[in-house]
Amino acid sequence: MMTMGDRLRELRLRHNYSQDEVARQIGITRSAYSHYEINNRQPVYDTLRKLAALFSVSLDYIIGGEASRRESPTLTPETMEIIRLLSHMDQEKRKASIDRMMAVIKQVD
Repeated sequence: MMTMGDRLRELRLRHNYSQDEVARQIGITRSAYSHYEINNRQPVYDTLRKLAALFSVSLDYIIGGEASRRESPTLTPETMEIIRLLSHMDQEKRKASIDRMMAVIKQVD
């Protein structure tokens, strides 16, 4: 049976990421991430969510459930950064930013 650390390592290698890259993408240190892969520590819920989004898998898959590796839409590093920036904005700025992005998207179509 695969441990959470085994799954994280497998996912990281499948995506051709270094431990440094994963840690940077989810906002933790490389040392903290490496402890997850060797099963010395368990990530908190927020970190688990970020890992699932980064690797496009379910939380259940990461924590060792029997769920398939059913992939969700891929969130690129750029998309993750946009989400991070939007999550730190107040509601008014977030709405204005989303409206601007939607206007640009409509121009492209």
